[in-house]
Amino acid sequence: MGITNKLIPRDISWLSFNGRVLQEANDPTVPLQQRIRFLGIFSNNLDEFFRVRVATLKRMADYSQKRKKLNIYFEENPQAILDEIQTIVLRQQNEFERIWKNIQVELREQDVFLRTERQLNKEQQQFVRDYFETQVRNNIIPLMIESLPQLPYIRDKSIYLGVLMRKRNTAYQDQYALIEVPVKSVGRFVELPSRSSQRHIILLEDIIRYNLPKIFPYFDFDIFEAWLFKVTKDAELEIDHDISMSFVEKMAKGIKNRRKGKPVRFVYDKEMDNGLLQYLIGRLGLTKKSAIIPGGRIHNFRHFMDFPQVLPPVLLRKASFTHPLLSNKLRVTDQVLQRDIMLHFPYHSFNSLIDLLREAAMDATVESIQLTAYRLAAESKIIHALINAARNGKKVMVMLELKARFDEEANLEWKTILEEEGITVLLGMPNMKVHAKLCVITSLQKG
Repeated sequence: MGITNKLIPRDISWLSFNGRVLQEANDPTVPLQQRIRFLGIFSNNLDEFFRVRVATLKRMADYSQKRKKLNIYFEENPQAILDEIQTIVLRQQNEFERIWKNIQVELREQDVFLRTERQLNKEQQQFVRDYFETQVRNNIIPLMIESLPQLPYIRDKSIYLGVLMRKRNTAYQDQYALIEVPVKSVGRFVELPSRSSQRHIILLEDIIRYNLPKIFPYFDFDIFEAWLFKVTKDAELEIDHDISMSFVEKMAKGIKNRRKGKPVRFVYDKEMDNGLLQYLIGRLGLTKKSAIIPGGRIHNFRHFMDFPQVLPPVLLRKASFTHPLLSNKLRVTDQVLQRDIMLHFPYHSFNSLIDLLREAAMDATVESIQLTAYRLAAESKIIHALINAARNGKKVMVMLELKARFDEEANLEWKTILEEEGITVLLGMPNMKVHAKLCVITSLQKG
């Protein structure tokens, strides 16, 4: 590999960890629904790995000649690591495709079928036409990319159909187009009408494929073909060093500029027309050093973490339970004041901590609550309890880590919400991330 250090580079080690996730998807003792979910987790992990770690290694490789002048950490041989990553990822991709083929066989054995646009009966064809008109058509924007001087913005987490349109009697008038698959607006999976004993599912991109003649009726083409691809971009935040800007302003600017990140990976259907493939590679500015990875018909498997519940549910582990010292007690606070209690997550219920904060919010003896936060749920019970405390006259302070990877924008919004409620918000420490979880409740006790 060209790496002389006896230690395994952390990025190579991380790929081994993600390979372990793939092993779970391949384990026949794991329930089938969960194996599909593991494929989604593997895919989601790999996306983030390329957005952050591979992007960082590419920067190191680009600036390797200036490493002595730059006061930052450099891998000893970033290009060698990148080459090894490409080899491992291609090998894992082949294993992924093999596992997915086997899972599809097992799905069919349980009367669950994934249908493509070419496998529909007459009833399903009519359903797909109607569904497209009512649910999909208003959410797609076909782009005739050959007539555009600059390729439109390609979203990092989206999937696209590269469309080839051709006339039957000539190949000289071929045209290319792009369609972003509107998963956020419509959803990836659509259940088709089928016999009662069977469940038939079609992917959104296949509904679009079926209706391509409706989307492009103006050009007198006879043949329409489309292949899926996705682009992963450099997602490292560039923090402006302008001293006139606040840290919040710098973070907001960095998040906005993330859209401009360079492509670090291009994954495509290996059956894609070669002319279209080369055209996309050229327009995206990819080179031989870019991670160009051929794959199967389906991409963005992260959506498969939410694969429809069409299989009998199987309970993998017992539900979390309340700690014995806290069960059947009216107040968590009373028990905590008497003794230390250690909770083990995810085995113990997290509700006990939420209850503690809710009690503190209304407890007349509580003067203040201080808490660190890294990632927060969209409907955070913790934030709701803290707002309740602030409205009840408590002094509330939150140390909010704005540099939480891919939650930067959400945490900026939380900062605004908390400050509007009169809560003091601290924003972490320069050049460091605060990942620790700490909560301090101060109350006045007799004696």
